[in-house]
Amino acid sequence: MKLFDSAFGSQEQALSLRSQRMEILARNIANSDTPGFKARDLDFKAVLDETQQTHSLRTTQSMHIRSESSMGQGEMVYTIPFNTSADGNTVELSVEQAKYGKAASEYQATLRFLEGSMSGVRKALRGD
Repeated sequence: MKLFDSAFGSQEQALSLRSQRMEILARNIANSDTPGFKARDLDFKAVLDETQQTHSLRTTQSMHIRSESSMGQGEMVYTIPFNTSADGNTVELSVEQAKYGKAASEYQATLRFLEGSMSGVRKALRGD
């Protein structure tokens, strides 16, 4: 519904992308001792910026811009380690844990914004 799209903005999609990033970082942490494992991450800002630009454009042909169904799936990139390891693993546990902590706090902040938006819509529907 257009009402909910305008009320929630991009918060719903941001929450989904943040969740996806936390899963990737958790996978990195879980594989910190796996030889040859390559750490990955999600370029959250680039994906969200691309999504917001596409939502603001209007098209005359269906093939001009990617469809919304292909959006929201972040492109994963390999992490470049600060220090190399002998076994080829690029996960640096302390760095990944710090990234996960920051991602978790950003997820909570996005969730609070979304809850605030929902509360506003609820109040408007009740007539408060």
